[in-house]
Amino acid sequence: MVQFSAETSQRGEWVRQANRFTERITADGSSGWKAEPGRYHLVVSLACPWAHRSVIARRLLGLEEVLSLGIVDPLRDERGWRFTLDPDGRDPVTGLSFLADAYLAGDQYYSGRYTVPAVVDVESGRVVTNDYPQLTLDLSTEWARFHRPGAPALYPPELRAEIDEVNAVVYQDVNNGVYKCGFATSQEAYERAFDALFARLDRLSERLESQRFLVGDTITEADIRLFTTLVRFDAAYHGHFKCNRHKLTELPVLWAYARDLFQTPGFGDTVDFDHIKRHYYSTHAQINPTGIVPAGPDPSGWHTPHGREALGGRPFGDGTPPELPG
Repeated sequence: MVQFSAETSQRGEWVRQANRFTERITADGSSGWKAEPGRYHLVVSLACPWAHRSVIARRLLGLEEVLSLGIVDPLRDERGWRFTLDPDGRDPVTGLSFLADAYLAGDQYYSGRYTVPAVVDVESGRVVTNDYPQLTLDLSTEWARFHRPGAPALYPPELRAEIDEVNAVVYQDVNNGVYKCGFATSQEAYERAFDALFARLDRLSERLESQRFLVGDTITEADIRLFTTLVRFDAAYHGHFKCNRHKLTELPVLWAYARDLFQTPGFGDTVDFDHIKRHYYSTHAQINPTGIVPAGPDPSGWHTPHGREALGGRPFGDGTPPELPG
């Protein structure tokens, strides 16, 4: 099993690595990278919540035929993410065996971790962006001309300020908060992150008790970002990252909200619990030195009725759901 150490502050707090590649792919190409069908390859791990956001957005917006998808092995070795799920261990679109090679093609002196999601320029084989917060926003805006008919408005102009506000606190306390719990190296840092995480989950429960979605009456970018953490909560974060005040299944409002999204096309059909559990429990030797992957929890509960329709709301607004994968 490979050891992947976390970066921590002197107080034992988890510090997330900054994104190195932050160039944007734009509609008009003014950034130097123009949104074009077939030009780029989105590389993800189905285990990773940050990458999962882009998979959901790509599905909801109908960009599958425009932006190809590469999926890495949920387990990493010393060179990082590998394409061992593909024939001969090579990504069929780029020919890469390791995502690291695309990073080094973009910066030969790069020495950080090779993270997903990453958008690779197919012709040059180099990473254009690994800026996961901006990536999904750009899929909604800069790639709009390629959206499917009936694609939902995930980042509508009139709601952007509120979506950004919600995203900021959800990132700080929940999305990144579970990692701050799991990778803390002091009791004090862990407890600060733990308290902030569950205080935020309590406030989100209060917010969602009377409204079906986080912002407005349709699914937005805010729901995607919260969902990718919630869907991993009981399978990984509750035990592995010591986020154990409650399980998600013990938080009635959030559990119903998460099931509502899971049962919405584009969400649950992009979840792979096997990849999630194998990645978390097998690649963090400092947290789980035995590498044993738990057999539970039972995922069947995700398909039980949630009752959230009673709150109203229109998941896709004036749009339509994506077709289920064949």
